Amino acid sequence: MERDLNQINVIPLVDVMLVLLVIVLTTATFISTGQVPVSLAKAKETSARQGAPIVVTLTAEGDLFLNDRAVEEGGLLSRLQTYQKDSPVVVRADRVTLLERFVSLVDEIRGLGFHQVSLEVVKL
Repeated sequence: MERDLNQINVIPLVDVMLVLLVIVLTTATFISTGQVPVSLAKAKETSARQGAPIVVTLTAEGDLFLNDRAVEEGGLLSRLQTYQKDSPVVVRADRVTLLERFVSLVDEIRGLGFHQVSLEVVKL
């Protein structure tokens, strides 16, 4: 009894696609930057960073991190005083962060004498 083969067998195709998906997802976790997860704001124009700046991260929940290390409430100023005042500071703020909290953070940093304070964004 012969059977016509007029259909494509998609089961091997699905198997191959699932294997490729697992490989991509596995390698993507190793490629991640290791930074605190923050959903950055988007901008059309961005500038390249020169050197290694001091990175201050403000999460959506209001948690502060200095160079990916958690900072207790009110401890940012004492931790920043150990850095040179001419060092560039990059603020990574979540896009849902209240503007008032972001402005007060930048004001605190500039009050310590850091004048090269910038906001990290994602280019559109």
